[in-house]
Amino acid sequence: MTRRLLLSYLSLAALVLLCLEIPLGFVYSRGERERVVNAAKDEAESVSAYAALSLAAGRAERDLPTRVAHCAERIGGKVVIVDAWGAPLATSHPVDAGVSGGLAARPGIAAALRGTSTVDVRTSTIGGVEYLSVAAPVGQEARPVGAVWLTVPTRTVHERVHHVWLLLVLGGLAVLTAVAVVGFAFARWAGRPIRELEQATHDLADGGRFAPVTVTKGPPEVRSLAAAFNHTAARLAHLLASQRAFAGEASHQLKTPLAALRLRLENLEPDIAARARGSLTAAVTETDRLARMVEHLLAMARLEEHAAIPATVDLGTVCAERHRTWQPLFAREGVSLVLFAGSVGPVLAVPGAVEQIMDNLLSNALRASPAGSTVTIELRLQAPPRRALRDGRPRWVDLHVTDEGPGMTAEQRTRAFDRFWRAPGAPKGGTGLGLALVQRLALASGGEAVLRAAATGGLDVVIRLPSARPSGEAGPGPGGDRPRRPRREAPALPA
Repeated sequence: MTRRLLLSYLSLAALVLLCLEIPLGFVYSRGERERVVNAAKDEAESVSAYAALSLAAGRAERDLPTRVAHCAERIGGKVVIVDAWGAPLATSHPVDAGVSGGLAARPGIAAALRGTSTVDVRTSTIGGVEYLSVAAPVGQEARPVGAVWLTVPTRTVHERVHHVWLLLVLGGLAVLTAVAVVGFAFARWAGRPIRELEQATHDLADGGRFAPVTVTKGPPEVRSLAAAFNHTAARLAHLLASQRAFAGEASHQLKTPLAALRLRLENLEPDIAARARGSLTAAVTETDRLARMVEHLLAMARLEEHAAIPATVDLGTVCAERHRTWQPLFAREGVSLVLFAGSVGPVLAVPGAVEQIMDNLLSNALRASPAGSTVTIELRLQAPPRRALRDGRPRWVDLHVTDEGPGMTAEQRTRAFDRFWRAPGAPKGGTGLGLALVQRLALASGGEAVLRAAATGGLDVVIRLPSARPSGEAGPGPGGDRPRRPRREAPALPA
């Protein structure tokens, strides 16, 4: 903003200076030229009158050379007086015979011999100096007896004009410098509150702690904007803090009563009649579901409150560890759990996010999978093509968890990440928060979560995470960036 304000000030100042200085320079140049021309014409008329008197008195040969020499010295130019036939009577400089014979043919002298005064400004090739030529008749204009021809060098005039132009340029630069200094100070004064607002906005958007911006600096409009921002940001921070505090406190407060309730229900089992065992089991199941819901709410509250920085995570190792942990549970339900672990390298993820993502996805897949079906975990490296090994675009690693359950329709897949939403006919025991937590963890890690229809009729959950390996680095496989062929872990046999 400071640069744009300063540029606008300098542009406006430069436009004003150009509109003032250029006409002033041309007016001065024209005035100097007219002054020199008028002075040369007056000098030519004075010499012409003196020459007419000298010729009438018969003293031309004695008086004219002295007069011509004095005049040429005074004007710094050349003076030539010719008679009615163009022969030189007096010259201020030596003239050879060839030049003197052609004086009558010169346009200025020829016009003066016809009784007409002329002024000619021309450019001489001698030294590249512009000369002013003035010719005036000697005697009466009807019957001139000679002519006076003056050539005045205008070098001094040009130097004076150039000096004035130089002064105008230097003055303009001085004015622009002063405008730049004053404009920079004003732009900094006007832009400082806006920069503070911008920084505060970025800090607030990045989840930083809200700090009120100063509202006593800058123009009134900026101070009003800063006050409105402080009010809005303070209210937003209060709402977010209240929401986090409620979620965290509610989750913490509910964990203990739920644990005590489950313990009491389990203690009642020996005293419950056989016909009431089903109700007790349902109550315990609902208690477990409430406990999982509380855990998910607490995880979301912690995720929103502490926005961790993604770190390097060995995705293959984490998937293998979760595969070993969940395999007995899948085997007990008669579902095969298969892992295709390729050499995809490390990924960037929030610490602990991959474990929570895997637990939620495998828990959902286990509930949705019928006995005798298979749940597949597969890692795929989305590498750039071989012709673009040094492509600067980031690479991704896709984590696929595919089941053979009933799946979801396209409309259901668009709503599956909403909190507390559960698909119609979904198995009992879910909370509607697992996929919402998965999506938040994926987004916090710089990736995304996508639901697709699996080729086997079930659901294919794709978690895309950024690869921690540079794009130009060769992969561990023999083909450079191409991952090795996935190896298949031995599936658990159905129970």
